[in-house]
Amino acid sequence: MSATNQRVAIRDVRPQVDGGRHPAKRSVGELIEVEADVFADSHDALLATVCWRPRGSRRWSEVAMTQLVNDRWRGSFTVDEPGRYEIRVTGWIDRFGTWQRDTRTKLEAGVATSVDLAIGAALLDELKAKGEDRAEVQRMRDQLVDERLELPARAEPALSDDATALVRRLDDRRYATASDRLPLRVDRERARFSAWYELFPRSAATEPGRHGTFDDVIARLPYVADLGFDVLYLPPIHPIGTTHRKGRNNSVVAEPGDVGSPWAIGSPEGGHEAIHPELGTIDDFRRLVTACADHGLELALDIAFQCSPDHPWVTEHPEWFRARPDGTIQYAENPPKKYQDIYPLDFETEDAEGLWQALKGVFEHWIAEGIRIFRVDNPHTKAFGFWEWCLDELTREHPDTIFLSESFTRPKVMKELARVGFTQSYTYFAWRDARWELAEYYAELHTTEVADYFRPNSWPNTPDILTEFLQHGGRAAFVQKLILAATLTANYGIYGPPFELMEHVARPGAEEYLDNEKYQLRHWDLDAPHSLAELIARVNAIRRAHPALQQDRSFAIHHVDNEALFAYSKRDPRSGDTVLTVVNLDPVWKQGGFTWLDLEALGLEGEGARFEVYDALGESRYTWQGRRNYVELDPHVTPGHIFVISSLDDPVGPPATVAEVGP
Repeated sequence: MSATNQRVAIRDVRPQVDGGRHPAKRSVGELIEVEADVFADSHDALLATVCWRPRGSRRWSEVAMTQLVNDRWRGSFTVDEPGRYEIRVTGWIDRFGTWQRDTRTKLEAGVATSVDLAIGAALLDELKAKGEDRAEVQRMRDQLVDERLELPARAEPALSDDATALVRRLDDRRYATASDRLPLRVDRERARFSAWYELFPRSAATEPGRHGTFDDVIARLPYVADLGFDVLYLPPIHPIGTTHRKGRNNSVVAEPGDVGSPWAIGSPEGGHEAIHPELGTIDDFRRLVTACADHGLELALDIAFQCSPDHPWVTEHPEWFRARPDGTIQYAENPPKKYQDIYPLDFETEDAEGLWQALKGVFEHWIAEGIRIFRVDNPHTKAFGFWEWCLDELTREHPDTIFLSESFTRPKVMKELARVGFTQSYTYFAWRDARWELAEYYAELHTTEVADYFRPNSWPNTPDILTEFLQHGGRAAFVQKLILAATLTANYGIYGPPFELMEHVARPGAEEYLDNEKYQLRHWDLDAPHSLAELIARVNAIRRAHPALQQDRSFAIHHVDNEALFAYSKRDPRSGDTVLTVVNLDPVWKQGGFTWLDLEALGLEGEGARFEVYDALGESRYTWQGRRNYVELDPHVTPGHIFVISSLDDPVGPPATVAEVGP
């Protein structure tokens, strides 16, 4: 038998991932909400706090929790530095609060006695107070036992809010219960909110046919910055192998002058720590890193752990690759597809330690060159154990690093990669077109326990992905996908310039671009009149102006009586900023319908609440009332509204003269 005087039980502390096996993820400046079931026997009042500290620190910070319903409690805090933290919940019997509650009830019923007040005095006697606090406690105690006064007057000071605050501050929390400590990883703000732009540096040349350089990318930085992006992502910048080099449109035979795939990494000139000579030198690269910072951009690099047959590792470490019975090295396959220009690494090698250290060293090399953001290619084809070790080591040493998982595999595998350490994750967004698909998918990502470890990053296209919807949907399809990606998730990206120039012709029989930049140089007319550049810049400006769109933790779906219209909102818990997005998912026909709004999710009170919705995208304003309001969207004008919700007394945005919306 293990006797204890602890009476409080603490259960189901959130956030937690797999019972604390992996850390939950939050970000600097984010309101970190912690909830738990806190309860005890009988009917005594309780108090609870949420406590946090950097891992390794001896000192806890804490904030009081508030009781919700059904013994559920919540407390919130923020932190200013990225890193590893611990959280716990502490609960204890509020003996003085219980006395206050019961005494008020007895006084109101006229059944209080001097003994009841003496119990309160005894509780005050137990407090360890000094100085002015001691004097105030003594004053309340003396008045409680002063029989010259009527009972209500004797009790009044001890029942006041000031008395409550004082006693709680002095409470020794006798027999308090503490929950298990749970890990929390706090990343920097860009992990929570970012806009990515991908481009191939070799296609950045101003003249058609010339291989682009880092200097050409530097010249393009004002364009990317003007679009409103803050992360510039480059595919692999390393030397490209020549053995089994792929030709244009993934041809198995390369013609003279074919540049090959950047993902076939390695040649006699070097491997993952080297730079393709035609892009420039290491000094040129360093100038690019500096120039990005000067334009408010961060440079993200692609890390693809695979090798061309010409990679130095193939001869230096043949044990890191899988040999076939005929003595040749196993190339990459996804039957019936064959990728003879790529050798996958063998994570069952006898030299696992050597391989793991070498791969971690690739990250460390580029971190030393000032890179803090990495997009990792196909991480699901590498061992989970490696990623858990590698990413844990790197984020301990460099808490400001961000790792985006490029994995479009099975859902549980994608989630496991997020659990073991990836900061952000690609999603199935590109293939989610119907309202029910979008609603079901993003409700899971934003409103279930998945949100504690999986940060979605939505992309409508990549060099590998040109969906049928974009192939055949026209301009409206591109604009629709842009609005959805930029407002459904706080992190999103596009592969440009094909996206803003609405490239939509696919290689026959494949869901990828014809004349793909993966296999050849391309030249882009950035000044083309049909470009979506101006619209993209406006959408990104809206995102930067509204905290509601810079987080994913207040997502709500709103009903519309037309399946072609999708409505959802986000509300910033700190500022109250609220954005309601409505998108016409039909790229061809005008669609209209009536909403049935979740007014509480929009921060509105009362069934008849009158409010204004300002369309930050179309710069128009409408007056709405209650849950039921009419929306109509012509995809050939604009397929979406990005509404900022405000009261009639405090409108948001410039004045407008648009009439009230009707059917």
